[in-house]
Amino acid sequence: MHKSSLLVAALALALPALTATRVEAQSRPHHVVCENVRVKHGGAKDSHRLIGTGLGALAGGLLGHQVGGGRGKTLATVGGAVAGGYVGNRVEKHQQDKKIYYTTERRCHDVND
Repeated sequence: MHKSSLLVAALALALPALTATRVEAQSRPHHVVCENVRVKHGGAKDSHRLIGTGLGALAGGLLGHQVGGGRGKTLATVGGAVAGGYVGNRVEKHQQDKKIYYTTERRCHDVND
């Protein structure tokens, strides 16, 4: 037998098996599963709230610098910056949270048995 005849014979024998597998895969039972999913919308673009923290720290540092004298002025400036940064972070978080809303979406997918 020539190589080409052998190849044709091998393909002729394999073709029914490939076709049967494809038909079997299509006839497998399946069902659709659906679920309600809660989806969050309007999330923060600045999740670390850097702008609010930075502005709060700057304002707190400036206010703290107005208090005390000498070494106390330095401590008041640092303390004001830390406190202002925290307050600025919380204020920005509150503003971001007001813009968040949720919807419920129905999502379905096929499940093979």
